[in-house]
Order: sequence, then C-alpha cells, then structure tokens
Amino acid sequence: MKIVISANSNLAIYEQIVMQLKNAIFNKELNPGEALPSIRVLASSLEVSVITTKRAYEELEKEKLIRSVAGKGFYVCDTNTAYLKEKQYIMLERKMTEVLEECKKAGMTSTEILSMVKVIVEEG
Repeated sequence: MKIVISANSNLAIYEQIVMQLKNAIFNKELNPGEALPSIRVLASSLEVSVITTKRAYEELEKEKLIRSVAGKGFYVCDTNTAYLKEKQYIMLERKMTEVLEECKKAGMTSTEILSMVKVIVEEG
C-alpha cells in the first residue's frame, strides 16, 4: 500500500494519511492483524515529521481501526465494515456539501448540477 501526500490538498498531512489508511482498510488492501510501518519508518518514507504520523496513528486508534502493541508496533484491527462505510459516507457528504455550495455560488441550477454529476459518473 502506498500513501501519497499532496501539497495541493485541503486536508492536513495527517488527515491525508488517515484517509488513505482508512481506505486501504476498507478496501482490504490492509487486513486485520497486519502490521503497519512504525511511526518513524512511515514519517521517513513520506518525508514528514514523526509528530504528523503519530497524530495520524492516534486518530486511527481512537476510531479502533488500528491498535498499538507495546514494543511491537501498530496493527490493523478487525473492523466493522458497516461502521467504516458509514464514516466514509459522512466524510463524502461533507465534501459534496462544500462542492454544492461552490456550484450555487457560481450560479448553477439544480438541473445543471445534476447534469454535470451525470456526465462525470458516466465518464468514470
């Protein structure tokens, strides 16, 4: 699994790490019981601070997606995929709300917005 940090993202670096790890867990790229890179190794490979990767891991631990084993590292937990999917939907709903607000500011009608979405979905 590869994590890519974007300087152009609206998300903080630790949030980008969290989102990509969540997606990897949800998509089964990371399996329950699988070891994650150490905080230092991940920080080094992403060229970010140890504090940033520590914060990302703490967020994932709070959500019970990973667990820390003293002296051994971090491991992916058995997850409730329905819970994780719901969390993803909430995040996507927030993003869509932001995009829809921008569309309205640009003067787009509901019909134009729906038409744009339909074109994008059909192209994807």
